[in-house]
Amino acid sequence: MPQKPTQPLTDRKALDHQRARALAMPEPARFLHDAAIAETQERLGIVNRTFSKMAFVTGFSQFWAPAFPGAFFTTDQEQLDLPLGQFDLVVHGMGLHWANDPVGQLVQCRRALRPDGLLLCLCFGGRTLFELRHCLAEAESSLRGGLAPRVAPMGEIRDLGALLQRAGLAMPVADSLPLQVHYPGFYPLLRDLRAMGETNALAARDRRPLPRGVLHHAAELYAERFGDENGQLMATFEIITLTGWAPSDDQPKPLRPGSARQSLAEALDPNRPQAQRRSPFDEN
Repeated sequence: MPQKPTQPLTDRKALDHQRARALAMPEPARFLHDAAIAETQERLGIVNRTFSKMAFVTGFSQFWAPAFPGAFFTTDQEQLDLPLGQFDLVVHGMGLHWANDPVGQLVQCRRALRPDGLLLCLCFGGRTLFELRHCLAEAESSLRGGLAPRVAPMGEIRDLGALLQRAGLAMPVADSLPLQVHYPGFYPLLRDLRAMGETNALAARDRRPLPRGVLHHAAELYAERFGDENGQLMATFEIITLTGWAPSDDQPKPLRPGSARQSLAEALDPNRPQAQRRSPFDEN
């Protein structure tokens, strides 16, 4: 029997609307993109390579383009507008947590790379907004007797790193950059999320506005558990950076299992006599 299609994670029409609304604001909240841009520039600065043809996948090209003049930009739709094998660098910027098929996004990026080309993917990690998720869930559960999806699920660093291998990328690495932001209150945090274009765009979301009573109770819980003596509330954001390379014949290869000449147990044994190291410059 044919399988019933699963519901997508993200309502792309709602997401595009929220992003356009954020960009139309007089002061969109772009500080997380600025942090991701700075992280990208720092990482590219330590790679011993000059990238001649770069592509960026992001829903906020207005933020990224001035920092990378001459690069090709496309949005993070399900089917990426990336020509095959044309780039030596592809950056997927701050949108993977909304992808209905995150592995598919990375596969498309890999296919756009030349052999030994670099992929950088920056996205929100699992600790992002854990304070808000916890307080909203408790407030809604206690007052309404149930929960509706409110915040997009975000992967843990181990799970996100595994996506690189599933996408066929070599030498995968995943790193975490935690950022803690202080807000003067609960509602300024919600307004900032709106100005980021990061409010609820889940396909399974409750389309009805959240009752004021639930929001008020969530605000009380937040202030009680994550506020300081000055009334400031802490919000955590985590940017995960995924790094992988398009496979190439001249890349370093891991040793075959069982090819080591010494066991790990022997190497770590403090009572085992250490072999003398001999320099090639020692006299015979």
